[in-house]
This record gives sequence, structure tokens and C-alpha cells, in this order.
Amino acid sequence: MDVVVAAGGQGRRLGGAVAKQWLSLGDRTIFERSVAACAASSRVRGVVAVVPAADLEAARVLAAAAAGSKLIAVVAGGERRQDSVAAGLRAVPHDAHVVLVHDAARPFVTDGIIGRVIDAAAHGGAAIAAARVHDTVKHIACEDGQRWIDGTIPRDELALAQTPQGFRRDVLDAMLPVMTSAVDVTDEASLAEHLGHRVEVVDGHPDNVKITTEDDLVRARRALGNDGAHGAATMRIGLGYDSHRFADGRRLVVGGVHVPDQAGLAGHSDGDAVCHAITDAVLGAAGLGDVGGLFPDTDPAWKDADSLALLRDAFARVRAAGWRLGNLDLVVICHRPKIGRIADALRASLAGALDTTPDRISVKGKTPEGTAALEDAMIVHAVALLER
Repeated sequence: MDVVVAAGGQGRRLGGAVAKQWLSLGDRTIFERSVAACAASSRVRGVVAVVPAADLEAARVLAAAAAGSKLIAVVAGGERRQDSVAAGLRAVPHDAHVVLVHDAARPFVTDGIIGRVIDAAAHGGAAIAAARVHDTVKHIACEDGQRWIDGTIPRDELALAQTPQGFRRDVLDAMLPVMTSAVDVTDEASLAEHLGHRVEVVDGHPDNVKITTEDDLVRARRALGNDGAHGAATMRIGLGYDSHRFADGRRLVVGGVHVPDQAGLAGHSDGDAVCHAITDAVLGAAGLGDVGGLFPDTDPAWKDADSLALLRDAFARVRAAGWRLGNLDLVVICHRPKIGRIADALRASLAGALDTTPDRISVKGKTPEGTAALEDAMIVHAVALLER
């Protein structure tokens, strides 16, 4: 029995610049908790995770830690949820008798729920976990801008769909071609219904919530004992360093800010030592390598590259791993340009790349104080604090 964890969405309503699956929930991301919950089930053989293509590398690290030896693959999702699920299903080994699909936004799924869906799907071909409706449900009519009750719906006939949803291999094989067609469905069970299959309903649980809104996230964090707005923060610190000599015939770019009428810095890219030092600091804090590993100076693709864009790319990987910037402290040592004169522009430029506000970035300019070996160079030290 294998599970596809669907985390391929780009929805940013909850996290702003970050898709909700990468937001922190306690000491792990929502994605990690969902993958770990599925892998922890004794009934599950393997896990396939589906994530946005841009997040593949960072997601592989997180999924490997969460699922351990049960991780089968991490694959790129598609434009629609059903396209993403189809991509995940194709990565499931063909000998899987039953395959479950679980939404990564439901990190509190239990072994009991998983087991009930597996048993029902194995017997009847398709099954879904659902929560019973305990409140009285009213049907609402609208008239002249007012809302009126025009009927009461028997709650015994209603259920709130959850995941996982499970399918026997023969049902799944019939679903896959339609899943990637123009037919749009809101979940996999709807597709099985569309094809004429009866979908058995088994008991889910009210705690198997889907994190969709900020209120959902706050409640989930409280359930873990984290009452703060961002839960109990985990922090990491990274140190970055870079130095470049000045060279004639080059544009001077400092932290993404072009400084005219000055000799530039030598380098394979645009020579922006500030961005290089910060990139190393944030990658190091997140445990994701360094700038040379991601953007080697032996690769022609990075010749004269915009280092601010490289920093933005690197920090997207950091955010995908569930981290956000707490603050950045930057020391730039050089005779030229005068860092104080461009400090505000530097903070604004770097804040945009690091998905933060300028007040979280400190920029300090120092001079070499007559040290001959440093007269014709720029040296940068960066310390980054990451939080989750």
C-alpha cells in the first residue's frame, strides 16, 4: 500500500509569498508532518511526494528526513491538483494493490484513518475518509440582499470529505487517463464517481483538519502546544564571507545596487560580493550547501550572472525548506564606494530578495584602515538568523 502526498499547489493565500505546505508547524513544515504521518503508518509501504517544480531540490531533503526508507520519489506537480496527483500516481510502483492520495495540508492524519481507507478501498475499489456532521445544516436562500433559511438538510445524509482517499489498482488505471483530460474535479473521489464507481465512506476524524486559513494554522499550532503567532520558533545562524578585487571595465554592483562611475569587482558573475556572502549565510543556516555548489564558477551559465537573482533563487530554496529570515547583519569593508551613502538602497534591494522588510537588515561600512593588502578589494561578512 503506497501513498501519494499531494503538495503541488502554488496557493499563497495563507503564507503570502510562500505556499502553505512550506509554513512551519512546530519544529517542522506542514509538508514534513504530513509525509511523516503517512510514512509512520504500519500499513504504508512507500510514499511519493508531489511538489511544485521549483521546490523539488529542497523538498527531496525534507521528504527524505520525514519518510526515511519509505520515500519512493519526489516529483514535480502540474497546473491543476489532478495533474499533480496523476504525476504522483505514475511514480507509484505497479505492484501496489491499493494507492492512497493524501492532501499535504492535512498533517494530523492518523494510522487508524489510513487503515480504514485501505481496507475499504481493497474491498470495494474506492474509499474516502469523511467526518460526520454534528451541527444542524440549513439551506440558505437570498432575496433582496437578505439571506433566509428555506430548508433544513438532514445531517445524517451529509459528510465532510477528508483525505486520504484510496483506490484499488484496477480503479486507478481507469481513472488516470481521465485525470489528465479536460474534465475538472475537486478531488479524486469525484473522478471515481464520474466514472461510475461507488465510493465507500469510512470514518475520518474532526482532528484531521485541512489547514487553509490563518485561523486553521493558529489552531493547529495550539494543538501542538505552540500558542504564539509563529509557534515555538526554531532558530539557526549562518555565517557568510566573500571578497573580490576591483577591476577596470566592470560595473560595480553592491547588493544588487548599481553604483555608477566606479570600477567594478572581478568575478565569474557580476562580482557582487555582498550577495555572495549573504547567499552563503542563508544557505549555511538552512543546511543547503553554499553559493559555489549551487552556482559554480566553472559553469558558463553563470557568466556575468545577476547575483541578486541568484540570491533570490537560493533564498526560495531556504523558504521551501520552511525557514524565514529573522534578521541579517552585514559588514562591508572597502575604501569605495562609501557604504553609508547607499545603505538604504542596499537594505531595500536585499529585503526584496529575502522576502522581508528593510528593518530586519543591518548594513555597516568599514574601511581597511591602511591595511595595504586590502586597499584594492571589497570584503564582506554576513550573519543570517533563520527562524521557523
